[in-house]
Amino acid sequence: MSRYWQETGALTHRWFRRMMRERMTLIFGLFQPMLWLLLFGNSFKNVASSQAIGTDNYIAFMTAGVVVMTVLNSGFAGGVDLIFDRETGFLDRLLAAPIARSSIIVSRFLFVTVLSALQILVILGTALAMHVVPATGLAGVGAILLVGVLLGVGLTALSLGLAFKISSHSGFFSLVGFITLPLIFVSSALVSIEHMPVWLKVIAILNPMTWTIDAVRSLILNGWLWSRLVVVVAALIVFDIGCVTLSSRVLRKAATG
Repeated sequence: MSRYWQETGALTHRWFRRMMRERMTLIFGLFQPMLWLLLFGNSFKNVASSQAIGTDNYIAFMTAGVVVMTVLNSGFAGGVDLIFDRETGFLDRLLAAPIARSSIIVSRFLFVTVLSALQILVILGTALAMHVVPATGLAGVGAILLVGVLLGVGLTALSLGLAFKISSHSGFFSLVGFITLPLIFVSSALVSIEHMPVWLKVIAILNPMTWTIDAVRSLILNGWLWSRLVVVVAALIVFDIGCVTLSSRVLRKAATG
């Protein structure tokens, strides 16, 4: 077990070293969500109806959406580096090396989780500078991180599965770009689900982003709504199990093929 975690730690360190070499990617990855909140929040705060969003503070309403949009982007980007490793042949060397193959996957989960957590803290810090204080306090920040990480686990699993299934990074980026934008708009990120058309509301209810956004939003605006939080956490755990199971089959097939 100690050898396994040594292998996982070394691979995780490699992902962070690679990110540190790409300074612009690091800067934009951490601070782009802050720009979303500043630009979108201030652009729409005077046109959003308080009846439509349930609060007079649109920036506070949108903070939850930006948090989950960031987790979505980070999670789906989790497989990008593996695709580049496949194209350069380095992944084949890793798979042939005397290490546990699962350590490659676990290290990506750890990397994406830490990066997503840092991005969430940047968003909440930006929101705090704009006078958005979570109603649940510091403990609520921890709960927001937990819910965000749970969503990120499932999305990262799907991304890793796609990384082994799709042969080129261009195809991967095209598919992820096609998926992410509709997921954002078919959720409660920018508008309350109650004010959507019926057909759109049905789709949004099935979107895991909506569950997570509603949980984060309640932690920021309403306080501890334990029944909602417990249901969302349970739903996200089921979502994660399904995504990890599906991706594991793809990964095993790719590794043995």
